[in-house]
Amino acid sequence: MSTESLTETAHGSPDGGHGTQQDAGDAGYSKGLKGRHINMIAIGGAIGTGLFLGAGGRLHSAGPALALAYAVCGLFAFFVVRALGELVLHRPSSGSFVSYAREFLGEKGAYVAGWMYVVNWSTTGIADITAIALYTHYWSLFTDIPQWVMALIALAVVLTVNLISVKIFGELEFWFAIIKVAALVVFMLIGIFLLATQHPVGGHTPGLDLLTDHGGLFPTGLLPVVIVLQGVVFAYSAVELVGVTAGETGEPEKVVPKAVNSIMWRVGVFYVGSVILLAMLLPWNKYVGGESPFVTVLSNVGVPAAGDVMNLVVLTAAMSSLNSGLYSTGRILRSMSMAGSAPKFAGLMNRNQVPYGGIMLTSAVCVLGVGLNYVMPGEAFEIVLNIAALGIISTWCTIMVCHIVFVRRSKEGLVERPRFRLPGTPVTDIVTIAFLLGVIVLMWFDDGVGRQTVMLIPVLAVALVGGWFAVRGRVSRIAAERELSK
Repeated sequence: MSTESLTETAHGSPDGGHGTQQDAGDAGYSKGLKGRHINMIAIGGAIGTGLFLGAGGRLHSAGPALALAYAVCGLFAFFVVRALGELVLHRPSSGSFVSYAREFLGEKGAYVAGWMYVVNWSTTGIADITAIALYTHYWSLFTDIPQWVMALIALAVVLTVNLISVKIFGELEFWFAIIKVAALVVFMLIGIFLLATQHPVGGHTPGLDLLTDHGGLFPTGLLPVVIVLQGVVFAYSAVELVGVTAGETGEPEKVVPKAVNSIMWRVGVFYVGSVILLAMLLPWNKYVGGESPFVTVLSNVGVPAAGDVMNLVVLTAAMSSLNSGLYSTGRILRSMSMAGSAPKFAGLMNRNQVPYGGIMLTSAVCVLGVGLNYVMPGEAFEIVLNIAALGIISTWCTIMVCHIVFVRRSKEGLVERPRFRLPGTPVTDIVTIAFLLGVIVLMWFDDGVGRQTVMLIPVLAVALVGGWFAVRGRVSRIAAERELSK
């Protein structure tokens, strides 16, 4: 099956004109997302529990050099989202990178990209509802309610929001992002005040000395910093949401470049800046895994209710992630369904122009997560987070490979590149792919969950191959019908 037979007009017309492939899965959507929604979704995608909760344990294992790890991974995350932004301006699509994989890599590429993304967000969704259940148990009001019940309630609330309308989704995600950003800004202002006034934090005087007097930037050596890269990459997952949301905004050519470019400085300020600030407020070994580093600092200066406020913020981050996951997989599954590589049910839309079939399918997997919370409440979070990790790397690699093919076709005169471009291509594409594959190699050297995650790759490969043989007949038939209808 050739790529050419599965694209509509991406190669241009015989007379030298340039057409653009249209994705059947893009039909029927409203354009209910505004610029402010897209911008805040871009922020929300780049700021989550990976920073609010995960940075404490990573600081403890890697020391102040964690800021360097965040900066490096942030740069590659920017390359990914910039490449995706260029593809979006070439052709906005709610199918996002799956639609671009179909155009530039053929249906097999779209099939693998789509299902790996669904694996990513379905398992992330399970991790999110597990996290929400754990966070609510922080308050005594909820401690007597079983973890699986809280997980089910969280899923029901976010599912309802997603099914009503895209405008409601955008509004909720807008306010989720506002809460996260406001919390970070307030903390950074408090941190800067503590630095400027030399106010003691847990018996230590804040300042640059804390970066150098406790073993330097690399107190535990270079290897822990390299190994921690895998967790840092996962902290940036969801930046690709900008591409999915572009299909439901009226002016993607104005909104997308602004949202994409803003990710770079937000990463610099919020991730790198906050980690440097944390390292200057307390010695790196005072932070611990399982506790937000922001709570660690605030509790050491006697800020009342610091734990309650930050727990609410982390809870918001998890709700935001679940909300985004249901939204994006609903659109991706609809694009795949229209091409034949996902069940027909996943292509159904309701009266509010919401692809409820795909959203319900993802929610069904999350319900399995509710069961996992019932059977294994202690291990549920770690089990699913590792599987999601592979989906994130697969998605980012797909985006970069699609961009390489897109640029190659533009040089052949088959498509036209927009003015908004990934700089340094194809070197930036290749280096990014090499970096992401290198992260998988590093996971193997992590004797714990990392190695177990890598060992799942053959299992996923077998499942994908088996699935392809099950759907390829329908995919070929739909592709042939599309060709005949031209």
